[in-house]
Amino acid sequence: KKNIAKNAKTLGKAWRDLNPALDESEDYDKFLPHYEKMLEATDTVNAPWHLIADDDPRSARLEVFTKIADAIEKAVQMPVEPASDKRTAATYDVLSKIDANKELTKEEYKEKLDKYQKKLTQLQIEMFKAQIPVVIGFEGWDAAGKGGAIRRLTAALDPLGFHVHPIAAPNVVEKQFHYQWRFWTKLPQPGNIAIFDRTWYGRVMVERIEGFAKPQEWQRAYDEIKDMEAQWSEHGIAIAKFWLQIDKDEQLRRFNDRQADPNKQWKITDEDWRNRDKWDAYEAAVNEMLVRTDTSYAPWTVVEGNNKYYARLKVLKTVIDLFERKLAEKQQ
Repeated sequence: KKNIAKNAKTLGKAWRDLNPALDESEDYDKFLPHYEKMLEATDTVNAPWHLIADDDPRSARLEVFTKIADAIEKAVQMPVEPASDKRTAATYDVLSKIDANKELTKEEYKEKLDKYQKKLTQLQIEMFKAQIPVVIGFEGWDAAGKGGAIRRLTAALDPLGFHVHPIAAPNVVEKQFHYQWRFWTKLPQPGNIAIFDRTWYGRVMVERIEGFAKPQEWQRAYDEIKDMEAQWSEHGIAIAKFWLQIDKDEQLRRFNDRQADPNKQWKITDEDWRNRDKWDAYEAAVNEMLVRTDTSYAPWTVVEGNNKYYARLKVLKTVIDLFERKLAEKQQ
């Protein structure tokens, strides 16, 4: 109150509340418990609050500068490498247990594809009415069928209600920001669907394998990604993540088919062959990713992809189940 009176006297008519609706001077006791709750709930080892008495402004300023200097010195002295992960490669063993050879006839595929797509068309309308946003992410081996699965999914959707984001290497602008920034900017509006062809998981796969991220950067990314997805979920976003799994022989067959077909040669590049040579390194990274980032609010669905018909239907059915579950939760 003394400070407010001092400002009014010093500034005269120039003094005014920028937002009278949030004026604390008349409701100090009402604001106080909320600030206390905020401080208690968000005080962490990595981002601690410093409570500074401001009765003496000069002493308070000195303490502020001291805390900042201490924090900088602490950051500079921190070890570059994080503590090593005690878990072994065997802990991250998911893909070896997946049988990618799920069979489905063309006749079964056509029948169920029509059924699932009609169901999705109706569910998209219901999701829009309920104003539930959706994020669907696709990852998988090169030539695993991500594009085909996305095309069958979007064929059932109203184009006004979804957007497909093909993710490549970050551009000059995106490199200036945290790696998650470009995904935050693409979040869907309420009732809309954002589909990502490649995702934020590049941090713990290609950036890890190719050395674009330092070890301490990609190692901490697992928790960063889970935190990000948790925030999305708490905001009300429905999340589905797909890993399309094919075996090494099937990938080779598809690579050769693309190379032999003039209409598909654009799909195969020298980089695809180079990545294939690093199959074991990528498999280890994928296994760790699947184990460490599978959560109740953003679970991974591993899709057996040697048979494209089976893979596409599994994607559609998983999205249908997600939509129905979120609509039921909304009605509770």
